[in-house]
Formats: sequence, C-alpha cells, structure tokens
Amino acid sequence: MLRLFPHRTNDVSYFTNDAARELDGVRPSGAGWWLRGGGDARDPGIVERVLATSQRSQVRGYDVILAAPRPISILLALDPEGARGVVEAHRESVRAAMSYLEEHALVVRDRRGGDDREHGARWESVVGFTHGLNRHGEPHLHDHVLVGARPAHERNVLDARGLYAHAEAADALYRASLRHEVAQRTSWSAWRSFEGVERVVGLDEGYRALWSGHHRERGEKLVWSRDEALASWSRDRERFEELGAVAAPSHRRDVLDEHRFAGALEGRSDVARRHVVTAWANAAPYGQDPKELSRSIDDLFPQLDGCGVRERAIAVRDARMISTVREIGPRPLERASLDQWRQRSRDAVRSREGRSR
Repeated sequence: MLRLFPHRTNDVSYFTNDAARELDGVRPSGAGWWLRGGGDARDPGIVERVLATSQRSQVRGYDVILAAPRPISILLALDPEGARGVVEAHRESVRAAMSYLEEHALVVRDRRGGDDREHGARWESVVGFTHGLNRHGEPHLHDHVLVGARPAHERNVLDARGLYAHAEAADALYRASLRHEVAQRTSWSAWRSFEGVERVVGLDEGYRALWSGHHRERGEKLVWSRDEALASWSRDRERFEELGAVAAPSHRRDVLDEHRFAGALEGRSDVARRHVVTAWANAAPYGQDPKELSRSIDDLFPQLDGCGVRERAIAVRDARMISTVREIGPRPLERASLDQWRQRSRDAVRSREGRSR
C-alpha cells in the first residue's frame, strides 16, 4: 500500500536513527539507500538536504511509504533463506513506483500572463529507508522514501495534486512489480484475487490471522536485531492455527484478466493513463515487469499522454477494447506476444471492413 505524507520540517532523525537491524543479512546494505544521489544515509545533515523547498512553501518534502502486502511481508518470518530475495523484490518495485511518479506525476505549475502552465520536472535526490517490522513486532516490509517539495533546477515547489492523483496507480504498479519480482527472485509465487487481496501460493491464511497488522494501540518503536526478530516470530508461531490456503486462480499467467480490467473502469465516463495503469496492473494476477507494462500501454494507447492532473483521456470503450478481445482473445502481458496480438487485431479490422463493402 502506498501512503503519501507531507514533511514540514527538516528533522529526519526518525529515519536516520533507525538502523532497522531486523533486516541485517537479508538487505544488501544498511536501512538507507539512494535511488538517486549519494552519501551516508545515516547522516542527518546529508539526508535533510533531500528536502528541498522554496521560501514560500511550508512543505519541505514528502514521505512516500510503500508497504508490501502482508502475506509477502510474512515470508520474512517463514523463509529466512528466501528473505533476501523478498527484500530485493521489494526495493526493485519501490524503484519502479517512484520512477512512475517522477515521470507522470511530478509537475511544476507556473503562472505567466494570467495563465497556468505546467511542465514535468525531476527530483535532485531520492532516498529510501527499508524496514522489516511494525510497532507490534510483526513482519512488515516497507520503505519510507523521502523526496523534496522543490524539484531540481526549479524555483517553485511541485504541484502536490499530481502526486495524490497518481498515488493509486503507483501503488498498483508497485504491487504488480512485487508479485512479478517475488516469483523471479524466490521460490514463492504471489497473486492478487479478484477482490483485490494479495496472497502467496500455498501460504496458509492462519499466518495472516497470526500477524494481522490490526491493533487498537499504535505501540512503541521497536529496535530489534535480526536474531531477536526471528526469535519473536518463532514464539508467535506457537499460537498458529491452520485456516487453509486459498486456491490460486486458474487464470493464465501470460495474459490480462480482461474481466477484471473492464470492471475496474466501470462507472467512469472516460479514463486517463493513470486509470489504465491502475486497472492493468491489478488485472495481471501474477504481476508484470513494470517496464513491460508501461510499454504495453504506450503501444496500445499512444494518445494517453500528459502528466499531473492534466492527462489526456479516452473513452472507456476504447480502453476496454471488448469487441477485439472477444474476437481474438485477451491481451498478452509479454511484449512479443502483444505485438502479434496487435497485428491480429489490425487484420480483424481489415477483414470486417472488407466484408462490409
């Protein structure tokens, strides 16, 4: 799940003081890592420079929180040997989500001659902090990613409306990437149900009940070593009760779930790119490489350009492509297969036009 919080001070001690040692040995470096920029991520003086702003803005930057679905976080406790692959999959997916936000949501608005003008921008530095548990000692893989309110080489701060408008799409892309990357880097396979719940193939639902993440009180910040975390999780498992694993869908892994995609757009009058990205990412039950996903949307919907809140839109029927899907089958997730699908769709259109003459 992606959450977005404005950061109104230059105090970054919450991030730099937490070494997140519960992930020692399964994380390639310390808790802090640079998506762009560099330096000692344990040094508050270096990290606080990420929070660039203007003299008129009260917001110095944003804390973008990207959290793995609970069943994937639970793998940190159940599979210590595979935990490194889970963390790597998470960080790669965080990078994909932040790249999407920068490319499609990061805009600066200028007012000149009485008109508002928007243009894309780029962050100077981006730093993340990867943590592996919550305040109640449960496995909870998540990142705090800090970005500045004022992009590189800009006088004005970013238009926050763009970030909030694209947050759902970035979250869906993160989850689709994570499902894909977990399968690539571990022995586990993650999938998303029609109801929008992520699960892991073969993982008993009793573990979700054991580490539910739902508590009345917030709890206190914990500082555990990796061994202490594993010992606590081992004690928790003494209370485990089997509930059974939910059967994985029989849907093909290499094509879009067109029913789910079409349903996600129900009730809209038109759709922009962010809506298509959200629907597509959620309709790939076992996930998809984010670069492949982006190229697929570029190929199928080249008219969907723009960024921020002023994206171009198309009709829902044009996004669903239902008549073509019914005629030649669901849209493939792999680029080469999608090229063949597009060629068959063009042939089908020419055939229909020929019969109508």
